[in-house]
Amino acid sequence: MGFFLSERAVRYHLRITDERGHTQPFGRDGRMLTAQGLEELKIALAPEHVGFVLEKLETLAFQTTFNPRTRTGFVPINTSLISKDKFREALAVIGEAFAAGFCVSEFIAVAYQGEKLGSVIVPEGKIGIGTICSVVVNGVLSKSGIPIASKFGGVLELRNPKVERFVAIIYYSGTSLDPSEQYIRAGMTSVREAAKTGRGRILANFREIPAPSRALVSEKIAEMKEAGIGGVYRLGNTSESICQIPVGLNRVGMVFLGGLNAMAAASEAGIEVENNSESGVIDFQRLVSFRKI
Repeated sequence: MGFFLSERAVRYHLRITDERGHTQPFGRDGRMLTAQGLEELKIALAPEHVGFVLEKLETLAFQTTFNPRTRTGFVPINTSLISKDKFREALAVIGEAFAAGFCVSEFIAVAYQGEKLGSVIVPEGKIGIGTICSVVVNGVLSKSGIPIASKFGGVLELRNPKVERFVAIIYYSGTSLDPSEQYIRAGMTSVREAAKTGRGRILANFREIPAPSRALVSEKIAEMKEAGIGGVYRLGNTSESICQIPVGLNRVGMVFLGGLNAMAAASEAGIEVENNSESGVIDFQRLVSFRKI
């Protein structure tokens, strides 16, 4: 970024972070970030982080190597942390979202204290659940030579098949925070109600593809479903509005299911969940069906 610091200047700034409680010194072993320091990193320099989510999605799509035909390769995941004593209760609740088909896939990964899911290390007293992120579709399509534009994350209201509309939208290019995490914290979903009655609000996001690629996209979606990965909730037609969202000329809109819908259901049930969306990639072979957990 064009900043040049001497060793003395580095020591000076690190001493200030120690005084503010953002870092903890360990002598010759260096320093560690504290919980307060991690929180500061999340909120500091927000204007410079605008668009970071979009860059993160593009990076994960590039890192995705999943091949639906061989069912091998790496897939992107979200990592959610739940207290050990709430784990079984959480499994029962998130099973409702899986059964309703509101999740990208029923394949998940479970990790325990000290183990890693994506870039997240599971802390003491927690159990980690890795769910497949909808970016897996971006990765598979881009590896097939299909350009895909990620537009926004939103809350999709379900009334009946003819009335589906987005009631909240956050564009990836204009935010420094993941939209799905914010919707869950704000209590804007009703995934459990939607699973029981078909009427409610779920997490979803919007993509666009070139119209000439629609046939190939349909083929790839079918291959992914055969391998146990869905994610695509609606595939529109050329220049046709989808879920009340207008689509550009010679473009096709796609509505993806949010990868954190299962965790939104757990949060609705009063279970405390710490979500880390788009936390990294994992070997597909490490995943198992939710029904076997």
